[in-house]
Amino acid sequence: MPSMPRIAIPDSSAALPLSRRQMIGAGAALLAAPAWAAGAADRTTPKAPAAANGVWPHALAVPGGVARISLGPSAQRPQAHAGDVPVLVVGDVIEWTAIVGIPLSAPVGTASIRIHVPGEAPRTIDYAVAPKQYREQRLTVAPRTVDLSAEDNARFERERAHQQQVMAAFTTPLPAADGLAMRQPVPGRRSSSFGLRRVFNGQARNPHSGMDIAAATGTPVVAPLPGRVIDTGDYFFNGGTVWLDHGGGLLTMVCHLSAIDVQVGDTLKTGEAFCKVGATGRVTGPHLHWGVMLNRTMVDPALFLPA
Repeated sequence: MPSMPRIAIPDSSAALPLSRRQMIGAGAALLAAPAWAAGAADRTTPKAPAAANGVWPHALAVPGGVARISLGPSAQRPQAHAGDVPVLVVGDVIEWTAIVGIPLSAPVGTASIRIHVPGEAPRTIDYAVAPKQYREQRLTVAPRTVDLSAEDNARFERERAHQQQVMAAFTTPLPAADGLAMRQPVPGRRSSSFGLRRVFNGQARNPHSGMDIAAATGTPVVAPLPGRVIDTGDYFFNGGTVWLDHGGGLLTMVCHLSAIDVQVGDTLKTGEAFCKVGATGRVTGPHLHWGVMLNRTMVDPALFLPA
């Protein structure tokens, strides 16, 4: 495991002041296309329907969710961008689909993506973001557990740039939307849901950006999809961490690991074990923090699970 200090994506146990939690961590600059590439109660909108046609991720256009936007037929794969960030496009010449991650901070209302196909004029497609109310938890804890020392904050700042590079990874997209059904990395109960907002000592923190799964130290963690290891590290908040690139800006990460059995550049098949659950980083007990990222935005991992 590299000894270079790095920054972790904060999970529900990491209580940084809100101003320091605007950036979600990640690693490695834009990568060339690799050879391998070919919760909480929702009080205002229905939950994502079961994917009767076997297509994942489920479409749920809410903050922290995923929008599936039809781009129609084209002889070439269209390029899509949300702002300046490239978006995953899957499908074939008969039907292309943009798979857009919606930030938890996204306002309700109209959002848009820009589409470009070589030889055609660029166009914009609008879509609606519906409201979703995530659960909130209020806790009173010792101040030292939520406030960083000067030394720890310096480490946080040193590691930030490296993680921003990981988030920028964008390689050849996976060949089809049907290939995006993920395997849960470990069996177990979901101990903390995506989107949970915790308030420590009256101070709000950013919502939980992944799914926590209760599991014992040493439990093998498996790849949710075929992927390439693009970063490993020992992070301040998330301890032992591995990032996987699945193509097209679809990344996953697992945290608090007790062992990492891969190196950057290794490729994995779905279901292949590559690390073990632990309690490293700033946590109170062993569990796996699992995050899923689309277009540099953390989204609800449950939308990618068939069950």
